[in-house]
Amino acid sequence: MTYKFNKFYYKPLPENLEVRESDIEGSGVFAKEKIEAGQDLGMTHIKIPIIQGYVRTPLGGFVNHTEDPNCCLIEKMDWDDYRIFNLYTIKKIQPGEELSLNYYADED
Repeated sequence: MTYKFNKFYYKPLPENLEVRESDIEGSGVFAKEKIEAGQDLGMTHIKIPIIQGYVRTPLGGFVNHTEDPNCCLIEKMDWDDYRIFNLYTIKKIQPGEELSLNYYADED
């Protein structure tokens, strides 16, 4: 069966990721298959001026912090004080491996 793209269908995570119990803290995002370095895994955070803060997507809400991360955030869009960040792999990730960020990497 072939499915047509439906812009109103919301999928919280890409097909190659899943949320499950983490050894780092609480729940985390894990690879279901091998993921190469440099892959854009999708949107994690959206800065919305009217709420004066960030909205996290499920992907952004479950990625845990570590000092030795395998992912980073890259700003994809910035317009009229709206900002969108996506999660990118910085290392090859194996099936079953947890995705992680260094939350403080970009702070001065």
